[in-house]
Amino acid sequence: MPKLEIRVLGGGLEVGRAAIAVSSRGKTVLLDYGVNFSENDVPQLPEHVRPSEVSLVAVTHAHLDHVGAVPLLYTSKVQPTLVMNRPTKAFSEVLIKDFIRISGYYLPFDEADWYRAVEFVKYVETGEEVEVEGVALRTFNAGHIPGSQAYLLDLGDFRVAYTGDVNTVDTRLVRGYDSYGLRADVLVIEGTYADVDHPGRDEVEREFVESVREVVESGGNVLIPSFSLGRAQEILSLLYERFGGGRVYYDGMIRVVNSILVSYPEYVNRYELLVRALEEFEEVKSAGQRRRIAKSEGVVVVASAGMLKGGPALYYLKKFYDNPRNAVFLVSYQAPATPGRKLLEQGALEDIGPVKARVQWFDFSSHTGFSGLLRVIKSFQGLETVVIVHTSEAAYTLAKALEGSYEVYVPRVGEVVEISK
Repeated sequence: MPKLEIRVLGGGLEVGRAAIAVSSRGKTVLLDYGVNFSENDVPQLPEHVRPSEVSLVAVTHAHLDHVGAVPLLYTSKVQPTLVMNRPTKAFSEVLIKDFIRISGYYLPFDEADWYRAVEFVKYVETGEEVEVEGVALRTFNAGHIPGSQAYLLDLGDFRVAYTGDVNTVDTRLVRGYDSYGLRADVLVIEGTYADVDHPGRDEVEREFVESVREVVESGGNVLIPSFSLGRAQEILSLLYERFGGGRVYYDGMIRVVNSILVSYPEYVNRYELLVRALEEFEEVKSAGQRRRIAKSEGVVVVASAGMLKGGPALYYLKKFYDNPRNAVFLVSYQAPATPGRKLLEQGALEDIGPVKARVQWFDFSSHTGFSGLLRVIKSFQGLETVVIVHTSEAAYTLAKALEGSYEVYVPRVGEVVEISK
C-alpha cells in the first residue's frame, strides 16, 4: 500500500522555524529549514534530519524562519541538492551572513557552510516545471515577498503541494497567490492568521498615509521600522505614490536588499513604481547623514529592523521617542517578547523607558487570513488531506471549518503524519 510520511521538524503549532520533510517511495524532500528565536534572542533550530536521507531541499523564500538553518545541512560530507530561485538565493545570502555575524556564537555552522550550500543550488524559477533528483516539481507564486514560491511535488503515488508563506492580496510589490485549480492529494499550508481576516489593504493604506501626513505637517518626525526584505519596499512604493513630496529616507539593510531587488523586475509587481521611489527618496549612507536627519523636523525614516531588535531603527527611536509630536509607526509583524511588541503593549522600552511619541501598528500583513486560506484550499482539485503548519492555536479555527470536506491535521513539532492510499 503506497504511503506518504510528513515529518514536522519545525513550524508545528508555532509560527516560524518552517521545516517539513515529505517522504515516499524512498525519496525525501525537505521543504524549508528555518529558525526561530527565543525571548533572549537565541536561535532555535529545527529538529535534526540526516542530509544523507534527503533527496533535495526546496526553499520557498529568503526569510530566516524558512531558510536560516539551511547551512546546517551542508556541514557533513553528503550534501543534498538545494532548490530555490535566483532572487531567493541572493536575498538569503545577505540575511544568513548577517544572522551568522550576529548569532554565530550559538550556531553549529558558519559562512563557509553557506557557501558550500550554494555549490549545490539548482535554480528553479517561479512558474517552472522540472525534475530534480527524480522528483517532478512545479513552482508557483506564493504572493508573500519577492521571490516567494510554493511547490507542487509529484512523488509518484502522491501529489503534495506546499505553500510556504502565502498571501492572496495584490500589493504594489508582489502579485498575490493566483495558482487556483491545481491538482493535489495533500496540501501543507501555513496558518499564521488562520482565525482572522485582515482589514482591506486600501483601508490600511489610506489610514497609514493620512497618519504620516498628519505627523509631518505638525512638524513631527515619523519612524517606520520595517523588515528589510518585502515590507520596506512596499512602504517606500506606497509613500511615493500616495504621500507625494516630503523628506523620506531609508536606512539599514534595506539599502542592500534594494540593490538586489532592482535586478529582478520579473519578481516585482509594479517595478517602475519601486524604481521611482528609490530614486526620489534618499538613501542614508553615513553616520553624519544619520545625525543630521535625527535633528531635523518633518522627516520620514524607513529603517530596519522591523521588530526593533537592532539596526538603525533603534538609533532613530532613541532620538524621536521623547517628543509627542513624533510617531513610531510599526508596519511589520511583532513577535512575542520582541522590543516592538513590548513597545505596542507597554508604551515603553527597557533601555529608554516610556515613549512619548505616538505609537501605532498598521496591518500590512504579507500572510493571507482565514478567508484567503479557505480559497486556496478549496481551489485544489482532488484534494483529500490538509496539514496546517506555521501556525498557533489559531489553526483549530481553520481546521473546524474544513471538517467533513478534508482529512485535517494540525501536527506539533516532532510529529509524523502518515497517509496511505
